[in-house]
Amino acid sequence: MRYVHAVLAVLVLLVAGCASTGAPDTERLREQVRATEAAFARTMAERDHAAFTSFLSDEAVFFGRTVQHGKREVSEAWARFFTQRAAPFSWEPEQVEVLPSGQLALSSGPVHDPEGNLIGRFTSIWRQEAPGQWRIVFDKGCNCPLK
Repeated sequence: MRYVHAVLAVLVLLVAGCASTGAPDTERLREQVRATEAAFARTMAERDHAAFTSFLSDEAVFFGRTVQHGKREVSEAWARFFTQRAAPFSWEPEQVEVLPSGQLALSSGPVHDPEGNLIGRFTSIWRQEAPGQWRIVFDKGCNCPLK
């Protein structure tokens, strides 16, 4: 019974907090997305294809030489980047923006070759699929190393 009361108290606090602000804390959400994008990038550095796949929405669409639709297709297409001992490239979030609704976000930043040379930029769209759980829905890179 104490557990039920504790859960109810937490729910009341959450509802009260939402009611008092009325809008998502976009700065907190922006940091969530930045951290998620950084963790997604670490999957390449750590050579962990399974972890990479865990960041993909079931509806993910990635643009590359061809367009991959869906988590399985994206995962299969990107498997080739995880076969070598060293990562063929790396990326990091530089800009992150979240819609006022708190449901979609964009991350963008540089892509580097193994020597650290700028070789392109990426842009990713993330969707919050559960509280604090962001999954990538669109991704497109460009080999246009704009500074």
